[in-house]
Amino acid sequence: MCLDISYYSALQLIDDYFPDLIHDGDIPFDLDMGIHFMAPGHSRYPVIIFENGRYHRKYFEWGIIAEYMDTPEKVKAMRRSMVNARSEKILEDTRSFWHRIRRTRCLIPVTGIYEHREIKGWKNKVPYHIALKDRPMFCIPGLYHYNTKTPSDPETGEMRGMFTLITRAANPVMRQIHNSGDNAFRMPLFLPKETELEWLQPDLSDEAIARILAYEMPSGQLVADAVYSIRGRTPRPDGQPKCAPFTYADLPALGNDDGQMQKALF
Repeated sequence: MCLDISYYSALQLIDDYFPDLIHDGDIPFDLDMGIHFMAPGHSRYPVIIFENGRYHRKYFEWGIIAEYMDTPEKVKAMRRSMVNARSEKILEDTRSFWHRIRRTRCLIPVTGIYEHREIKGWKNKVPYHIALKDRPMFCIPGLYHYNTKTPSDPETGEMRGMFTLITRAANPVMRQIHNSGDNAFRMPLFLPKETELEWLQPDLSDEAIARILAYEMPSGQLVADAVYSIRGRTPRPDGQPKCAPFTYADLPALGNDDGQMQKALF
């Protein structure tokens, strides 16, 4: 699963990316929050949809609550599995929830994502920050949903919007980073910019959706840097932001996961 993303820049980048972008509501978003944004908190995050011929920036929760999750217990047990949508489920599994909402598509602006690498003999996994070469901001395709059974915003009356981020089978370099766990060897669906924008077109056919979902970003277009612990509370010893590269002593090269015992823990 992809549970950690980063938006470490001015929101103006999003405005520059989408012509004539409409802001639907204010966003209390700052660099301290955006540098590491985690899915399990189901907090709200800026996403882009195309509606009535215009790009709109919405503020949706990460992690969809489907209508069949009709008790607090079900929501608690099942919502975590709804933060990512497997690309294979969107068209191939016609009984899946993702197939049903494939027409409500969104883009998730990021400056990078985080993923964790397991190395034999190291107590902790090593986090990596992954970005796209020569692209200070890019967007990951997703799906969004308004659950009519959940309360709307009592102040604005707006329905509660939620989104999921699409993942696919990893390319060679991401296989070497996301190399363990129940959802190993997966990565977000990275796309060229023109294909990102195509994802939002309302008349997109299933054939076009299939073509986009099948796209594999070449490994050479990724910039992957090891970073310091992103989930712990221990501050970085060098005082740099979470997304900055961090040098580990004796870190094996990607593809060589038979490392020696880790000398210094987070």
